[in-house]
Order: sequence, then C-alpha cells, then structure tokens
Amino acid sequence: KRVIRSKIVREGWMNDNGLSNVMELIKRQRWENIFKRRELVHIDAVKEFYAKMSVIHLKKKDVVKSSMKGVVMEFDHEKLATILGVPGTNGICEYIKDVWEESKYTKPLEITRRFANDENLMATRRVKSGELKPFQRFVHFLVMKNVVHRFGKRDTSSFLDLTYMDQLMSRRLVNLPRVMIRHMSYVISMKDHELPYGDWLTMVFEAFGVPSVDKKGEEPKRYDYFEETFLTMCKLTRENGVWWIGSGENRRRDDEVEAPEEEAEEEEEGNEAEFDWEAVIDEAAVEGESGSGEKFYDVEDKEQGSPEENEEIPKKNST
Repeated sequence: KRVIRSKIVREGWMNDNGLSNVMELIKRQRWENIFKRRELVHIDAVKEFYAKMSVIHLKKKDVVKSSMKGVVMEFDHEKLATILGVPGTNGICEYIKDVWEESKYTKPLEITRRFANDENLMATRRVKSGELKPFQRFVHFLVMKNVVHRFGKRDTSSFLDLTYMDQLMSRRLVNLPRVMIRHMSYVISMKDHELPYGDWLTMVFEAFGVPSVDKKGEEPKRYDYFEETFLTMCKLTRENGVWWIGSGENRRRDDEVEAPEEEAEEEEEGNEAEFDWEAVIDEAAVEGESGSGEKFYDVEDKEQGSPEENEEIPKKNST
C-alpha cells in the first residue's frame, strides 16, 4: 500500500498568492502549526503501524492500538490532539461514506446545491470538480489532502469531502484528531486504500519513543507543498492576480477568490467551546457508515450506567 503525506501549507506563500481566505479557514480551526510542519515520512514504520493497528470504538471515543519495536502505542483523539498540537475536544467528527444523513450541522441537499452551484437540484449527489468555483476547489483539495487523506480522484467531491468542505467554509469547528482516527479505521478495513498521515505519524512515533526503523525518512518534495507545483497539477493557475480553473476552452476564472459565506460568532479569547457537543447532547446520536457496517457515534447519551455505554467493538486489520 502507498503511504501518503499531508500537503505543507506556508502562510506567507498563501497570502502572497491571493489565498489569504483559505489560510483564514485553516487558522479558524487552529491547524496552521500542524499544516506547516515538514516531517520526514518513515515508509516502513508507517506500514508496520497500520499492519498491527486496531481500533476500539466507544461512545465517548475511539481508541487506536498498535505496536512497533516492542513499544505499544495506544491513544484516543484527545491524546492525538496533544501530540499534533491541535484542538481535540470540540467539533464535527462525522464519517460519511455511502449513506449521507441529515443532522443538526449537516444538511445534505443544501450542501450539494451549494457546491454544485445549482439551487434547483432536488437530490443529493457527488459533485464534479468542474462544478466547483476556484475557492471551493481549493477547499476541496485541502480536505482531501489534509483532513481525510487520499490519493487521486481529484475530479469528484465525495459525500465525506462535501461535508467537511461545508464545515470549513461555514466556519464551524472540526475535530481533526477524531476524524483522522475514523479515517484510519476505515483505511485498515479496505484492501487497497492508501495509508494516510504518513508525516504526522512520525510525530506519534516520537511521542511514544519508538526507535526509527528507517535509516532516513523521506523528505517532502516540491509537489508536497500546497503551492504552485501541486495546484498546477490540479489545473489551478494564477495570472495577473486572478486564479483560473481548468484548461483550454473549458478554462474559466473568478475575479476574486470567493470568501467564506458565513461568519462564526465571536469567541471569547482562549475559549474553544463555541461549538460544544454538550449543547447537543440531548439529540439522538448521529450515525455514519464506516464502510463495513460499523456505526460511529458523534454524541453520547446523557444517561450514565447504560450497559452499552462502555461496550467495546474491536476492529482489527484483516490484511
């Protein structure tokens, strides 16, 4: 299986090239520090980690277990948040594959209309990249390369892509560590899926004191930056201060990169609870499909002592 890394985002380049609005979305989530890191990727270590990885899903959290070189690694989304230096207590963490259900913060038909740029649509569907405006396409690539990692298939936005594109553009908080764990859980259930977060896993290995299994890790290449080389590969080019999308007769432009459509309420300094699951704890648990019939819960019951509350559902790699 192929190991993939996140795209490195440099704030200076983004601001100098008319992408300050995209950078604003990243900073809103407090992801700027993890997105700018230039970690080595230890290919063999990442493959061994996934080969031995299992996930236990509880109502409150998902717990990852793996081992390497005699070191046992076990972490939930809060521990992963600490390792990566990102928020990990609040935010959307739905994982949608084949079934896209409506919830308090996810309105599938509205989202489809928004990104297909067609208010007359009557049913949800995946959105082709050619239907996206330039700003929306930037956000799509950001989600695909730094939130729910995958390689290729840049021509279509999946339900999962659209969900997180909408969350970012609506300036709602996303629980990145928990999304990562759910995506990793899905990946080990699939035979041919790429192995994501190769560079960020280096930080996990270091946090647990795992000896390096590679003499030298892979350095990031030019196309590993969210900059001109990668964006040109994605048919996004900038001329005279204007971003163009596509090529040839299908090439089109926006006079300016579209700004986020919705403004979040002002937060008090140091307060991360603007989007708090406690506020929606009384709603039914939102279920997302893992691709293997497994159900994920985004909120937990208020009642304590339920016999199902601490039920463990182990999920191991069968490959």
